[in-house]
Amino acid sequence: MVESDLQVLFDSDRIQQRVFELARNISRDYAGGSLHLVGVLRGAYPFTRDLSKSLLIPHTVDFISVASYGDGTESSGEIQLRRKLGHPVKGRDVLIVDDIIDTGTTLSWLVDHVQPLAPRSIRTCCLLDKPARRQFPVSTNYLGFPIDDLFVVGYGLDYQEKYRELPYISWVSPRTVVT
Repeated sequence: MVESDLQVLFDSDRIQQRVFELARNISRDYAGGSLHLVGVLRGAYPFTRDLSKSLLIPHTVDFISVASYGDGTESSGEIQLRRKLGHPVKGRDVLIVDDIIDTGTTLSWLVDHVQPLAPRSIRTCCLLDKPARRQFPVSTNYLGFPIDDLFVVGYGLDYQEKYRELPYISWVSPRTVVT
């Protein structure tokens, strides 16, 4: 797959506009308090960074790393914790920030992982949602964009560690992706 195989789904300006809108909604909902963002590495790093810069409320940022895809385009269904949270969340309002809800496996696992750590509240914010592939009944409190059942890359999303650096989100034809 080469960059010319990519079809732009959301350009950089549209992404930044939506991140700004999400930040305003989150800031309104948490007005008068503070928030602890938990970004999911590596895919949600750009989204978490941009969301953090746009928030109008006091907040802190931490990251967790999990994996379920390996080198393929399909989730294995097994979640591996690769990096634990660096700061306690007990008694805090936590917002888990992820790049995409696909099968729902990762988001469900993350909420279940954070819940026993006794946060005051847990909500989720995901840039993309692909409901056609859902296997776990999860939803998100804050959503950037719903998408069709497309394989997407860019703005943190990758294919075999490539294309994360693109400032836009593109989809790739299934015949282009070699597994």
